[in-house]
Amino acid sequence: MPGSRHNAIQTEEEVMFFDTDAGAVVHNLAYLRFIETARTKLGTQLGLNLTKMAAQNQYAVLLRTEVDYKKPARLGDTLHIRGHLESTEKVRFWCAFEVHRPSDKSLLVTCRQQLALVQLPEGKPLRLPKDWQSFSTTPNS
Repeated sequence: MPGSRHNAIQTEEEVMFFDTDAGAVVHNLAYLRFIETARTKLGTQLGLNLTKMAAQNQYAVLLRTEVDYKKPARLGDTLHIRGHLESTEKVRFWCAFEVHRPSDKSLLVTCRQQLALVQLPEGKPLRLPKDWQSFSTTPNS
């Protein structure tokens, strides 16, 4: 796995009809799809080539998700999803995300996710790239 480049990402999503419930409010799982897109792009920026990793049966496995829903997004909204590598350990790492609606400067959702790099099918944890430690915003364990 190659080294890191940038530890932050911003993506943009337009809320589609299929993202909403009967009241045209974004369904809670749609936010996780938006975050998944940002997390995948963040991984690429950090040097994780997901195609090459999958060919070697190496995966970033989601261990935990913490989400706070603050305000609803609605059908037609444009959202900005900001994410960054928050902290690292030897084999686990945390990413943090915020979903914003720029039209009214609202923070809609905050999310933290813990992941680990794993070799499958054995389930063997893999060490994180050493240069990721320089991107952590909290002390390493």
